[in-house]
Amino acid sequence: MELLLVLIYVSICVVIFKLFRIPVNQWSLSTAALGGIFGIALLLLTMNYNHPFTSNARIYFPLTPILPTVKGRVIEVPVRSNTPLKEGDVLFRIDPKPFQYVVDEKKAALADAEQQVDQLKASLDQATAAAGKADAQLQLAQQNYDRQNELFQKNVIAKATLDTYTRNLDAAKQTLAAAQAEQERARLAYTANVGGVNTTVAQRRAELADAEFDLDQTTIRAAGPGFVTQVSLRPGMYVVPAQFRTAMVFVNTGKRDQELGAAFDQNALQRVNAGDDAEVAFDAVPGRVFKAKVRSVVPAIAAGQLSTSPSLIEPETRTAAGRAVAIIDITDDVAIIRYHLAPKLRLRFTRSTGTIFRSSAKSCCECEAGRIIYSSKDMGAEAGADIECPLWIISGHRSTSA
Repeated sequence: MELLLVLIYVSICVVIFKLFRIPVNQWSLSTAALGGIFGIALLLLTMNYNHPFTSNARIYFPLTPILPTVKGRVIEVPVRSNTPLKEGDVLFRIDPKPFQYVVDEKKAALADAEQQVDQLKASLDQATAAAGKADAQLQLAQQNYDRQNELFQKNVIAKATLDTYTRNLDAAKQTLAAAQAEQERARLAYTANVGGVNTTVAQRRAELADAEFDLDQTTIRAAGPGFVTQVSLRPGMYVVPAQFRTAMVFVNTGKRDQELGAAFDQNALQRVNAGDDAEVAFDAVPGRVFKAKVRSVVPAIAAGQLSTSPSLIEPETRTAAGRAVAIIDITDDVAIIRYHLAPKLRLRFTRSTGTIFRSSAKSCCECEAGRIIYSSKDMGAEAGADIECPLWIISGHRSTSA
């Protein structure tokens, strides 16, 4: 940009010198040079303040490590490298047979538990009937005792006979107490529930739901739009839910997953606010300018971060000034720039309209049916050759793993 301004100024000076026939000497040349220096410097300062510009920008795509929820042997990997996927598409499948056996076992246990509820109801009815019978026997024993006691008071029967009926009455009372205790036990077993469901049935249902969840997790699906790259997973491999053994890497390409971060000198962002217009040019897309808007200006820089440390900060230690980052949302269609080989950007903020300075690109590529079509002779291949898109041509990435 600076060279372009100098060339324009020199051209204007040449035209003025010839048009007005200004003599070429040390004074006229010195005046033109000094005027050009001050003019161009003032123009650059004004542009940097009102229209900040940077080539330090990158589009970031979050990477999601694909970890299976359950362990097992892979039986199918239908996904292909770098093929566009949508939410719900199958990535790979684990052998479901061991998990199906567990589901069948839990279903049988649930059926048995539901049948036991009916048995508990029958036990409660039986205990209730036994308690009623014991109560009737107690009433009969009480009546017999009362009659014998009356006869004993009249000296009709002996004391031994009354003692027999007394023991019968005590035995009836004990039988009733035992029957009532058994009735209460059966009632508690039958009425024990969670949310209106018998506790044993609720437990078996939870175990069945857990087993069905594990069975469902044998099919691993895409959580959103994107693609997987460098797929080395093959049928027969054994996968485990461990962070250090990811099955594959999923590149998220949803609209909210794309994030263009542009780094500016801190002074250049003094007048940049969320909602301001911006223009973006890609080295890999020469001749096209993309409209954009500022989403936010990150109120923190890496140079000012503090990490947990047993040592105090030494104020005398000099640190780099650091750059501030602005997050940009490209409003134009960016489907063609998702997989550009050259991630360099020429980005400039405009408060109304402005000019983008962009350089020519040596190579570019575009995605077509999940494959990358390169159009550069610098790639060591003929133009238009079909070459699968490797991961490192992504403009930028962030991993969700720790």
